[in-house]
Amino acid sequence: MREVTFLRKNADKWKEFEYILKHHKKYDGDRISELYVELNNDLAYAQSCYPASKTTQYLNDLSIQAHNTIYRNKKENNRRIITFWTEEVPEVFSHRLKELSAAVVVFLLFCAIGVISQQNDPSFARTILGDAYVNMSINNIQEGDPLAVYKSHTQLNMFFAITFNNIRVSFINFVLGIFTVFGTGWVMLKNGIMVGAFINFFAGYDLLSEAMLVIFIHGALELSAITISGAAGFVLGNSFIFPGTLKRTTAFAKGVKDGLKMLISLVPVFITAGFLESYVTRYTEMPIWLSLFIIIGSFIFIGGYYFVLPIRIYLKRKQIHAIIRPS
Repeated sequence: MREVTFLRKNADKWKEFEYILKHHKKYDGDRISELYVELNNDLAYAQSCYPASKTTQYLNDLSIQAHNTIYRNKKENNRRIITFWTEEVPEVFSHRLKELSAAVVVFLLFCAIGVISQQNDPSFARTILGDAYVNMSINNIQEGDPLAVYKSHTQLNMFFAITFNNIRVSFINFVLGIFTVFGTGWVMLKNGIMVGAFINFFAGYDLLSEAMLVIFIHGALELSAITISGAAGFVLGNSFIFPGTLKRTTAFAKGVKDGLKMLISLVPVFITAGFLESYVTRYTEMPIWLSLFIIIGSFIFIGGYYFVLPIRIYLKRKQIHAIIRPS
Protein backbone atom coordinates (compact mmCIF):
# COMPACT_ATOMS: atom_id res chain seq x y z
CA MET A 1 0.00 0.00 0.00
CA ARG A 2 1.35 3.44 -0.90
CA GLU A 3 1.96 5.78 2.03
CA VAL A 4 -0.51 8.40 0.78
CA THR A 5 -3.25 5.75 0.58
CA PHE A 6 -2.35 4.54 4.06
CA LEU A 7 -2.66 8.12 5.36
CA ARG A 8 -6.04 8.76 3.72
CA LYS A 9 -7.40 5.49 5.01
CA ASN A 10 -6.46 6.07 8.65
CA ALA A 11 -6.06 9.83 9.18
CA ASP A 12 -9.57 10.32 10.58
CA LYS A 13 -9.12 7.48 13.06
CA TRP A 14 -5.82 8.92 14.30
CA LYS A 15 -7.30 12.41 14.65
CA GLU A 16 -10.17 10.91 16.63
CA PHE A 17 -7.69 9.17 18.89
CA GLU A 18 -5.78 12.41 19.44
CA TYR A 19 -9.00 14.13 20.47
CA ILE A 20 -10.02 11.28 22.79
CA LEU A 21 -6.63 11.33 24.49
CA LYS A 22 -7.06 15.02 25.27
CA HIS A 23 -10.54 14.38 26.71
CA HIS A 24 -10.05 10.80 27.90
CA LYS A 25 -12.09 11.25 31.10
CA LYS A 26 -15.25 11.64 29.00
CA TYR A 27 -14.78 8.42 27.05
CA ASP A 28 -15.27 4.75 27.73
CA GLY A 29 -12.08 2.88 28.55
CA ASP A 30 -12.95 0.07 26.14
CA ARG A 31 -13.06 2.49 23.22
CA ILE A 32 -9.67 3.92 24.16
CA SER A 33 -8.19 0.43 24.46
CA GLU A 34 -9.67 -0.58 21.11
CA LEU A 35 -8.16 2.43 19.36
CA TYR A 36 -4.83 1.85 21.13
CA VAL A 37 -4.64 -1.69 19.75
CA GLU A 38 -5.46 -0.41 16.25
CA LEU A 39 -2.84 2.31 16.62
CA ASN A 40 -0.15 -0.22 17.52
CA ASN A 41 -1.10 -2.30 14.48
CA ASP A 42 -0.82 0.79 12.27
CA LEU A 43 2.55 1.63 13.85
CA ALA A 44 3.88 -1.88 13.20
CA TYR A 45 2.75 -1.63 9.56
CA ALA A 46 4.32 1.82 9.14
CA GLN A 47 7.61 0.66 10.66
CA SER A 48 7.72 -2.18 8.16
CA CYS A 49 6.68 -0.24 5.06
CA TYR A 50 7.82 3.33 5.73
CA PRO A 51 10.52 3.08 8.43
CA ALA A 52 12.06 6.53 7.82
CA SER A 53 8.87 8.52 7.19
CA LYS A 54 7.21 11.24 9.23
CA THR A 55 4.12 9.02 9.38
CA THR A 56 6.02 6.44 11.42
CA GLN A 57 7.41 9.11 13.76
CA TYR A 58 3.94 10.59 14.23
CA LEU A 59 2.41 7.19 15.05
CA ASN A 60 5.25 6.35 17.42
CA ASP A 61 4.81 9.65 19.31
CA LEU A 62 1.05 9.13 19.43
CA SER A 63 1.52 5.59 20.73
CA ILE A 64 3.79 6.83 23.53
CA GLN A 65 1.28 9.51 24.45
CA ALA A 66 -1.53 6.95 24.46
CA HIS A 67 0.46 4.53 26.61
CA ASN A 68 1.20 7.26 29.15
CA THR A 69 -2.45 8.33 29.25
CA ILE A 70 -3.76 4.79 29.71
CA TYR A 71 -1.25 3.70 32.33
CA ARG A 72 -0.56 6.95 34.18
CA ASN A 73 -3.07 6.29 36.94
CA LYS A 74 -3.07 2.52 36.72
CA LYS A 75 -2.31 0.75 40.02
CA GLU A 76 0.94 -1.16 39.88
CA ASN A 77 0.30 -4.83 39.33
CA ASN A 78 1.23 -6.95 42.33
CA ARG A 79 2.85 -9.41 39.93
CA ARG A 80 5.15 -6.74 38.47
CA ILE A 81 8.18 -8.13 40.26
CA ILE A 82 7.54 -11.46 38.53
CA THR A 83 6.59 -10.13 35.12
CA PHE A 84 9.66 -7.86 35.12
CA TRP A 85 11.90 -10.93 34.98
CA THR A 86 9.64 -13.20 32.95
CA GLU A 87 8.32 -10.70 30.38
CA GLU A 88 9.87 -7.21 30.44
CA VAL A 89 13.54 -8.16 30.45
CA PRO A 90 13.29 -10.80 27.67
CA GLU A 91 11.19 -8.35 25.63
CA VAL A 92 13.87 -5.65 25.94
CA PHE A 93 16.60 -8.06 24.89
CA SER A 94 14.48 -9.19 21.92
CA HIS A 95 14.75 -5.62 20.60
CA ARG A 96 18.46 -5.39 21.38
CA LEU A 97 19.86 -8.55 19.81
CA LYS A 98 22.20 -6.57 17.53
CA GLU A 99 23.86 -4.80 20.45
CA LEU A 100 24.04 -8.05 22.39
CA SER A 101 25.68 -9.89 19.50
CA ALA A 102 28.10 -7.01 18.94
CA ALA A 103 29.12 -7.04 22.63
CA VAL A 104 29.85 -10.79 22.51
CA VAL A 105 31.94 -10.45 19.34
CA VAL A 106 33.85 -7.45 20.71
CA PHE A 107 34.63 -9.12 24.05
CA LEU A 108 35.81 -12.36 22.41
CA LEU A 109 37.94 -10.35 19.98
CA PHE A 110 39.65 -8.53 22.83
CA CYS A 111 40.17 -11.83 24.68
CA ALA A 112 41.86 -13.20 21.56
CA ILE A 113 44.11 -10.12 21.42
CA GLY A 114 45.11 -10.77 25.04
CA VAL A 115 45.91 -14.42 24.29
CA ILE A 116 47.98 -13.58 21.21
CA SER A 117 49.82 -10.74 22.98
CA GLN A 118 50.79 -12.99 25.89
CA GLN A 119 51.78 -15.74 23.47
CA ASN A 120 54.17 -13.43 21.63
CA ASP A 121 55.47 -11.64 24.72
CA PRO A 122 55.62 -13.63 28.01
CA SER A 123 56.08 -10.38 29.95
CA PHE A 124 52.77 -8.99 28.65
CA ALA A 125 50.88 -10.42 31.65
CA ARG A 126 52.99 -8.27 33.96
CA THR A 127 51.92 -5.17 32.05
CA ILE A 128 48.24 -6.09 32.25
CA LEU A 129 47.94 -7.95 35.56
CA GLY A 130 50.77 -6.29 37.46
CA ASP A 131 54.06 -7.63 38.79
CA ALA A 132 52.64 -8.36 42.25
CA TYR A 133 49.87 -10.60 40.93
CA VAL A 134 52.12 -12.43 38.46
CA ASN A 135 54.83 -13.01 41.10
CA MET A 136 52.23 -14.30 43.56
CA SER A 137 50.79 -16.66 40.92
CA ILE A 138 54.23 -17.99 40.01
CA ASN A 139 54.96 -18.59 43.70
CA ASN A 140 51.65 -20.44 44.11
CA ILE A 141 52.43 -22.59 41.06
CA GLN A 142 55.84 -23.49 42.48
CA GLU A 143 54.21 -24.45 45.78
CA GLY A 144 51.76 -26.75 43.99
CA ASP A 145 48.61 -24.64 44.50
CA PRO A 146 48.38 -22.35 41.45
CA LEU A 147 44.95 -20.93 42.33
CA ALA A 148 45.58 -20.30 46.01
CA VAL A 149 44.65 -16.64 45.46
CA TYR A 150 41.00 -17.65 45.87
CA LYS A 151 41.74 -18.88 49.41
CA SER A 152 43.56 -15.77 50.60
CA HIS A 153 40.58 -13.78 51.93
CA THR A 154 37.71 -14.44 54.31
CA GLN A 155 34.61 -15.59 52.48
CA LEU A 156 32.15 -12.88 53.55
CA ASN A 157 34.51 -9.95 52.91
CA MET A 158 35.47 -11.46 49.57
CA PHE A 159 31.82 -11.85 48.60
CA PHE A 160 30.90 -8.21 49.28
CA ALA A 161 34.08 -6.83 47.69
CA ILE A 162 33.76 -8.91 44.51
CA THR A 163 30.01 -8.36 44.07
CA PHE A 164 30.27 -4.61 44.63
CA ASN A 165 33.22 -4.31 42.24
CA ASN A 166 31.48 -6.29 39.49
CA ILE A 167 28.30 -4.20 39.78
CA ARG A 168 30.42 -1.03 39.76
CA VAL A 169 32.29 -2.12 36.61
CA SER A 170 29.04 -3.03 34.84
CA PHE A 171 27.47 0.33 35.76
CA ILE A 172 30.53 2.19 34.44
CA ASN A 173 30.40 0.02 31.32
CA PHE A 174 26.79 1.13 30.80
CA VAL A 175 27.20 4.83 31.56
CA LEU A 176 30.26 5.18 29.33
CA GLY A 177 28.09 3.84 26.51
CA ILE A 178 27.23 7.45 25.74
CA PHE A 179 30.69 7.51 24.15
CA THR A 180 30.10 4.04 22.57
CA VAL A 181 33.46 2.92 21.13
CA PHE A 182 35.52 5.22 23.35
CA GLY A 183 33.54 4.42 26.49
CA THR A 184 32.04 0.96 26.68
CA GLY A 185 34.51 -0.26 24.07
CA TRP A 186 37.42 0.83 26.25
CA VAL A 187 36.08 -0.97 29.34
CA MET A 188 35.55 -4.14 27.35
CA LEU A 189 39.01 -3.78 25.81
CA LYS A 190 40.66 -3.70 29.24
CA ASN A 191 38.65 -6.61 30.62
CA GLY A 192 38.90 -8.74 27.49
CA ILE A 193 42.67 -8.36 27.12
CA MET A 194 43.11 -9.06 30.84
CA VAL A 195 41.12 -12.29 30.56
CA GLY A 196 43.03 -13.37 27.45
CA ALA A 197 46.43 -12.68 29.03
CA PHE A 198 45.35 -14.48 32.22
CA ILE A 199 44.27 -17.58 30.29
CA ASN A 200 47.47 -17.75 28.23
CA PHE A 201 49.61 -17.15 31.32
CA PHE A 202 48.35 -20.38 32.90
CA ALA A 203 48.51 -22.17 29.56
CA GLY A 204 52.24 -21.38 29.54
CA TYR A 205 52.60 -23.51 32.68
CA ASP A 206 50.46 -26.35 31.25
CA LEU A 207 47.71 -25.48 33.74
CA LEU A 208 45.03 -24.30 31.30
CA SER A 209 42.44 -27.05 31.90
CA GLU A 210 42.98 -26.99 35.67
CA ALA A 211 42.67 -23.20 35.78
CA MET A 212 39.57 -23.08 33.56
CA LEU A 213 37.76 -25.72 35.63
CA VAL A 214 38.25 -23.53 38.70
CA ILE A 215 38.06 -19.99 37.35
CA PHE A 216 34.94 -20.53 35.22
CA ILE A 217 32.98 -21.74 38.24
CA HIS A 218 32.32 -18.05 38.81
CA GLY A 219 33.74 -16.69 35.55
CA ALA A 220 30.99 -18.15 33.37
CA LEU A 221 28.47 -15.81 35.01
CA GLU A 222 30.81 -12.94 35.77
CA LEU A 223 32.31 -12.56 32.29
CA SER A 224 28.94 -13.11 30.61
CA ALA A 225 27.39 -10.38 32.77
CA ILE A 226 30.18 -7.92 32.02
CA THR A 227 29.69 -8.61 28.31
CA ILE A 228 25.93 -8.05 28.61
CA SER A 229 26.51 -4.79 30.50
CA GLY A 230 28.57 -3.79 27.45
CA ALA A 231 25.52 -4.48 25.30
CA ALA A 232 23.54 -2.12 27.58
CA GLY A 233 26.23 0.50 27.00
CA PHE A 234 25.94 0.04 23.24
CA VAL A 235 22.16 0.49 23.54
CA LEU A 236 22.68 3.78 25.36
CA GLY A 237 25.17 5.09 22.81
CA ASN A 238 23.25 3.93 19.74
CA SER A 239 20.00 5.47 21.00
CA PHE A 240 21.67 8.87 21.04
CA ILE A 241 23.81 8.59 17.90
CA PHE A 242 21.27 6.71 15.76
CA PRO A 243 17.76 7.82 16.86
CA GLY A 244 16.13 6.44 13.71
CA THR A 245 12.64 7.78 13.09
CA LEU A 246 12.28 9.00 16.68
CA LYS A 247 13.21 12.38 18.07
CA ARG A 248 16.71 12.18 19.53
CA THR A 249 15.48 12.93 23.06
CA THR A 250 12.75 10.28 22.78
CA ALA A 251 15.17 7.69 21.42
CA PHE A 252 17.74 8.48 24.12
CA ALA A 253 15.14 8.23 26.90
CA LYS A 254 14.11 4.84 25.55
CA GLY A 255 17.76 3.77 25.35
CA VAL A 256 18.32 4.76 28.98
CA LYS A 257 15.21 2.85 30.07
CA ASP A 258 16.08 -0.29 28.09
CA GLY A 259 19.73 -0.17 29.16
CA LEU A 260 18.82 0.16 32.83
CA LYS A 261 16.49 -2.83 32.59
CA MET A 262 19.28 -4.84 31.01
CA LEU A 263 21.64 -3.74 33.78
CA ILE A 264 19.20 -4.45 36.62
CA SER A 265 18.65 -7.95 35.26
CA LEU A 266 22.36 -8.63 35.85
CA VAL A 267 22.35 -7.85 39.59
CA PRO A 268 21.28 -11.39 40.63
CA VAL A 269 23.85 -12.78 38.19
CA PHE A 270 26.64 -10.76 39.82
CA ILE A 271 25.46 -11.75 43.29
CA THR A 272 25.52 -15.42 42.31
CA ALA A 273 28.95 -15.05 40.68
CA GLY A 274 30.26 -13.33 43.82
CA PHE A 275 28.91 -16.12 45.99
CA LEU A 276 30.48 -18.80 43.80
CA GLU A 277 33.85 -17.05 43.72
CA SER A 278 33.89 -16.50 47.48
CA TYR A 279 32.44 -19.77 48.76
CA VAL A 280 32.93 -22.37 45.99
CA THR A 281 35.90 -21.46 43.77
CA ARG A 282 38.29 -21.69 46.74
CA TYR A 283 37.77 -25.47 46.72
CA THR A 284 40.24 -25.93 43.90
CA GLU A 285 40.32 -29.71 44.22
CA MET A 286 36.59 -30.34 43.86
CA PRO A 287 35.49 -33.18 41.53
CA ILE A 288 35.69 -32.36 37.84
CA TRP A 289 32.05 -33.39 37.30
CA LEU A 290 30.90 -30.83 39.88
CA SER A 291 32.93 -28.04 38.29
CA LEU A 292 31.56 -28.92 34.86
CA PHE A 293 28.01 -29.09 36.24
CA ILE A 294 28.28 -25.54 37.63
CA ILE A 295 30.04 -24.13 34.55
CA ILE A 296 27.76 -25.75 31.96
CA GLY A 297 24.67 -24.91 34.01
CA SER A 298 25.76 -21.25 34.17
CA PHE A 299 26.27 -21.02 30.42
CA ILE A 300 22.94 -22.75 29.76
CA PHE A 301 21.17 -20.19 31.95
CA ILE A 302 22.91 -17.23 30.28
CA GLY A 303 22.31 -18.61 26.79
CA GLY A 304 18.70 -19.53 27.47
CA TYR A 305 17.59 -16.37 29.26
CA TYR A 306 19.57 -13.72 27.40
CA PHE A 307 19.70 -15.25 23.92
CA VAL A 308 17.25 -18.09 23.21
CA LEU A 309 14.19 -16.56 24.92
CA PRO A 310 14.64 -13.09 23.35
CA ILE A 311 15.24 -14.67 19.92
CA ARG A 312 11.97 -16.62 20.24
CA ILE A 313 10.13 -13.40 21.13
CA TYR A 314 11.76 -11.63 18.18
CA LEU A 315 10.75 -14.36 15.73
CA LYS A 316 7.19 -14.38 17.06
CA ARG A 317 6.99 -10.61 16.62
CA LYS A 318 8.20 -10.92 13.02
CA GLN A 319 5.46 -13.45 12.33
CA ILE A 320 2.83 -11.07 13.70
CA HIS A 321 4.19 -8.21 11.56
CA ALA A 322 4.12 -10.46 8.49
CA ILE A 323 0.41 -11.10 9.12
CA ILE A 324 -0.33 -7.39 9.61
CA ARG A 325 1.58 -6.39 6.49
CA PRO A 326 -0.31 -7.36 3.32
CA SER A 327 1.60 -9.07 0.52
